[in-house]
Amino acid sequence: MGLTPDRGRNLPAPRLAQAILLAALLSYLTITMLNILSAQLGPGKLVAALLSLAAIFLIQLSHSAPGAHRAPAWRKWVTLSVQAVLTYLPMIAFRAMWGAMAGFLAGSLLLLLPARLAWTLYGSVGFSMLLPPLLDDRSTLDAIHLCQSSLLTGLVVYGLSRLSQLVREVHDTRDELARMAVTRERLRFARDLHDLLGYSLSSITLKSELIHRLIPSHPKRATEEVADVLRISRQSLADVRRVASGFRDMSLRDEVVSAQSVLGAADIVVRSRLSFGVLNQQVDTVLASVLREAVTNLLRHSRARVCEIEGLQREGFVRLSVTNDGVDPAYQDPSPYSGSGLGNLESRLRAVGGSLTSGRGKDGTYRLVAEAPVSTVRQLAAVDAAELPLDGPAA
Repeated sequence: MGLTPDRGRNLPAPRLAQAILLAALLSYLTITMLNILSAQLGPGKLVAALLSLAAIFLIQLSHSAPGAHRAPAWRKWVTLSVQAVLTYLPMIAFRAMWGAMAGFLAGSLLLLLPARLAWTLYGSVGFSMLLPPLLDDRSTLDAIHLCQSSLLTGLVVYGLSRLSQLVREVHDTRDELARMAVTRERLRFARDLHDLLGYSLSSITLKSELIHRLIPSHPKRATEEVADVLRISRQSLADVRRVASGFRDMSLRDEVVSAQSVLGAADIVVRSRLSFGVLNQQVDTVLASVLREAVTNLLRHSRARVCEIEGLQREGFVRLSVTNDGVDPAYQDPSPYSGSGLGNLESRLRAVGGSLTSGRGKDGTYRLVAEAPVSTVRQLAAVDAAELPLDGPAA
């Protein structure tokens, strides 16, 4: 589930989470330092206490840092051992006043070690704090209080350290998701631009070549073709605007009519048969894109004389097949930017639960077949041959 902008703004920043952790650690250190100062110890013990507190603070920062649990095992055991020495050795001089530092050790164990071992040692550290108050001839309640406060401090250190790490990971993940969204949008734009303009530009090139041949001998027919080029170019401009604005709806039936005109201009006989209901708009757009790509590839990569377009609906699926008889096995597109239209279409069909297959037949034909769920709004009667009469070249 993605983060909405409002939720993203409510997340604590990594620096804030780190600041909260530092404030908590410093608070515990300050409490311990105030306890030691109140005992009015000599200068030597006071300096030793302050140095030990500083060392524990630095070690705890390293244990609470992001990724500390991924450090080599030997390094974790070394730093934990040093922290344990700095936790228990000063208790000989400071007794229960030093007890809060056991909470830091307990939290570090939870942060660095495997769960079962960590929780066992965590409990052991907590219960070990029953002894210092008893050695100071304090009451059992004081011993229980120190044990409970050490365990609680360990949980606070562990919880705030993990919270700081998780906040950082969430922010990093959100940044990565934003980068991925930008990349996907760029790919979407490039894919749609290829699907829409590849066909239109191929059509304009083909018809321009036809006009060039017709001008000397058939000027009237050339004028008609110029009007068709203008129509295609205007449609191309509209397609670019639709891609830029995110509206990319296309109609398979409209694309069949357009394919008739373009292929007919190339003297290719087009036969079509359509029999399906009203399609879901997304499915209709994807299948229309498949037909555009098929016609574009036919014009660029083959020497077809006949093209058959068939769209049939069966058992909740619509099946579009485009077959031509002009496969040129030796053809190779010299352009380094020949595109990856079929790959784009295959991805788009998978997104709507469909599939795409293509290949050469033994009889020398090339066939492209796309299948997708119909998701019809309402069923229409089958289109009879009179609606789309395409048994000859379309002028």
